[in-house]
Amino acid sequence: MLVTNALVMARRGAALALTLALAGCSETASPPGPVPPSGGSGNAGGAGGATSGGASGSGGSSAGTAGAAGTTGGSAGSAGSAGSAGSAGAGGAGGTGSTIDDVGPEGDGDITIGPTYAKDPNLTDLGNPEGQRFEFSLPHEGSIFDGTDATLTDPVNNPDWSRNITVYVPALYVDGTEAPILVIQEGQIDNVSRALDNLTISTDPLMKLPPFIAIAVANGSGRDGADGKGSERGLEYDTLSDRYTKFIDTEVLPAVLANPEIKAAFPNLAFTSDPDGRATMGCSSGGAAALTMGWFGGTFRRIITYSGTFVAQQNETQPEAELYPTGAWEYHSESELILNSEKKPLRIFLHASENDLGADSPEEDHHNWVMANQRTAEDLAAKGYHYRFVYSLATNHCDGRVFDQTLAETLSWVWRGYTPK
Repeated sequence: MLVTNALVMARRGAALALTLALAGCSETASPPGPVPPSGGSGNAGGAGGATSGGASGSGGSSAGTAGAAGTTGGSAGSAGSAGSAGSAGAGGAGGTGSTIDDVGPEGDGDITIGPTYAKDPNLTDLGNPEGQRFEFSLPHEGSIFDGTDATLTDPVNNPDWSRNITVYVPALYVDGTEAPILVIQEGQIDNVSRALDNLTISTDPLMKLPPFIAIAVANGSGRDGADGKGSERGLEYDTLSDRYTKFIDTEVLPAVLANPEIKAAFPNLAFTSDPDGRATMGCSSGGAAALTMGWFGGTFRRIITYSGTFVAQQNETQPEAELYPTGAWEYHSESELILNSEKKPLRIFLHASENDLGADSPEEDHHNWVMANQRTAEDLAAKGYHYRFVYSLATNHCDGRVFDQTLAETLSWVWRGYTPK
């Protein structure tokens, strides 16, 4: 694994070694693959299942029985390995209804880039057919995030604030089909649009993109012009809950479908409800929001984060702080949400810059972006996730050079294996 800060190994070496030993894998394995725990657990059932499968092993020295197939088509979990004396092997779990793991490991693991950078031609105008772009404003009145949350301490600068929504419908989208979608926090709609123009027609199976609809959602900083604890942006992005996902699902997506200009161009526009066909991306706290949408929301499974704010940025006065006192730091440290939770059907891209925010900050400050992203990558590897972690040399927080060089390949990687249902 890539380690650029000695604090990572000093803080976590023993605990991570124990976790990896229990999982039956080594930290240096690259790319990582799913590894069943020892002592009798069966592997998870394949795509399509809705229920847990399988009887437990009957004897401490016998192998666990294979998990039964899920009720909607998941393949059976494989048999668990032999349990230690006196303990029964557990049966395999049934399928989740997801095919997110039904792809090879190409592109997975840790990658270092730089110190020189160039823009990927797939993010430029190559003369290919272009899609259509739409913009509209979404008012704050009546919203889940209406600017009146009791934990907001930054004063209101603009009582009439709203947020901008930008939608890009690629040229290959066929009106009336249920489109996959990408929800974007913190910009990059221009690069994403060019990637759609150029890669939806690619003949390279590792680069080809599905014709997803890109939806860029501005944060609520129009309320107070701030971005830290006590701000509207901080409330939306840095809170560990499903609130932001509900906002996207119940307010933003219906507003896109109801927009008069969009309806005139695409009267039968529809979005897939399949979480495998829903991606989200963001930078900084927008990246933290993307991971939280996948982790807590359940309706998005393809995650892209650049310079993700997996640090203690959540407002301590929010109710969620009772469960997660250090906010997104809890994903990889303190409560170790990733290591201590059942593996979720997620495909996750991470990035950190060499000179990212707090790169030299001590662990106890809970504000070192490099450490936070490295730890998150380590934990994803230990749990057998399909993950990709890019570490960029000689770059800064949310560095545009990194987006320009990597975003096309990142999009292709995160959408790999997607097939409309």
